[in-house]
Amino acid sequence: MTTSEVQLVGFVGLGAMGGPMCANLTSKSPVPVCVYDLNFAAVSKAVETGAVAATGLEDVARADLVFVCVPGEAETRSVFLGEGGLCDHASEGTTFIDCTTATVEINREVADALRSLGCEFADAPVARGVPNAADGTLSITVGAAPEVFERVAPWLGYMGSDVAYCGPVGTGTVMKLMNNMVLFENVSALAEAMAIATRAGVDRSQVFELLGQGSADSFALRRHGAFMTSGEYPDDRFPTSYSAKDLDYALALASDLGVDAAGARLVRARFAEVMERGLGHLYSPVVYELFEDK
Repeated sequence: MTTSEVQLVGFVGLGAMGGPMCANLTSKSPVPVCVYDLNFAAVSKAVETGAVAATGLEDVARADLVFVCVPGEAETRSVFLGEGGLCDHASEGTTFIDCTTATVEINREVADALRSLGCEFADAPVARGVPNAADGTLSITVGAAPEVFERVAPWLGYMGSDVAYCGPVGTGTVMKLMNNMVLFENVSALAEAMAIATRAGVDRSQVFELLGQGSADSFALRRHGAFMTSGEYPDDRFPTSYSAKDLDYALALASDLGVDAAGARLVRARFAEVMERGLGHLYSPVVYELFEDK
């Protein structure tokens, strides 16, 4: 199926990431985008930007390409494999693209189920966060057969500025999990650095500005550091509870492959403490709060 042969695109999951992703897709797509979410308000917002509301997954499954962006493995399993899910309504020839950060196991399970129905699958999890979802500059790592990647890449390009082919099904997820693992370890290290520097007499407003002038500069420092500096942690970005979920996936993969990911385990323990304090709904730089009262 070429781009010109696509007559309808579907999108399931209009949350913090999926909502702005779908808005970009809708505004740039040459064909209608049919959307579904359990949150009626999210669907209404998508319709305001030009999407067409679906009454259920059955409507979305009629599309030629179907994008899914839900919180994690359990939701992916439900949307695809649950009773009344996409696999129950899939039509031969449809290509499904899962932008969820989930697990390699669920990617392969869904791909096998869809293949038996004459459909194709790509895992295409997204990175960089809500601001980049809004402006269409996400990084997207894709696991799929080469011909499937060629088919879906132009559509992913409506939502991301960097669309990378990683290999067969599951490898896009592998790279997304490694991206998040490294990012969260970096965020944790920034919290340590802020605590040490401020207790040693450096003004809080200068710590990350000065680190950014040296080799410690990073995406995490520029994106997450500002929130540690201000002490204000938003609740409309990727929450710490979701970050912990992604680390669980990464740590399980590491364990399966015999890798001792000690740094990631430390960060996961810190995220657990954040959640125990009732702060799991806040953006992950809130991990700095663990150092504030010690």
